[in-house]
Amino acid sequence: MALIEVKNLGKTYEDEGTATVALKDVTFSIDRGNFVAIMGPSGSGKSTLLHLLGLLDEPTRGTYFFDGKNTADYKGVELSKLRNQKIGFVFQMFNLLPRTTVLENVKLPLIYSDIPERDWDKIAREAIDSVGLSHRTEHGPAELSGGEKQRVAIARALVTDPEIIFADEPTGNLDSKSGKQVMSVIQHLNEERGKTIVLITHETSTADHAERIIRLMDGAIESDKKVEKRLTAEDEFVK
Repeated sequence: MALIEVKNLGKTYEDEGTATVALKDVTFSIDRGNFVAIMGPSGSGKSTLLHLLGLLDEPTRGTYFFDGKNTADYKGVELSKLRNQKIGFVFQMFNLLPRTTVLENVKLPLIYSDIPERDWDKIAREAIDSVGLSHRTEHGPAELSGGEKQRVAIARALVTDPEIIFADEPTGNLDSKSGKQVMSVIQHLNEERGKTIVLITHETSTADHAERIIRLMDGAIESDKKVEKRLTAEDEFVK
């Protein structure tokens, strides 16, 4: 069974009587353990699709099944719980709390989980270790490089052990070396830990780490193809 299945998904925004179609008749599925990149130029609908798949927004039309259940059937607290337990997010701007340590940033999603507080430190430290930042646990974001900040964001996304991670332009604010390290972490999560990854990017070199690329144009799917030869990233983050 597919983890994600969308059929004729669409989103229209209304502003003072003007309708803007951001996404139209999008249909595809993603199986557990897949690594899928979504590409397209600015305005193609990438961010809108991410928000819909991540349950941060609701579609105007069409259906979205997550783990076999129509997401339209989730309400209120149930929807929030689904996001917290099953979905992890990594954003381009990191979104770390500036006046707290790496450990406290990574622990944040656990506050809203059903996991006992006595276990939070252990779980967070394990997530930090998994991205190679145990030596930075008590540092603040201001003391970290861009690549380290993104790896903290990945650890935070991992801390509730989600089924899927949505990564929105995760290398967009990084230099090439840091970007390579971050992609190494993400690829490791997919290949070694079986995490389903949906990557939003405009960079072909980043998308080619995926096994499949969905290209959007003007809110519709332009192509959906397997990557013939996936790129590999050296595991520099563990050094």
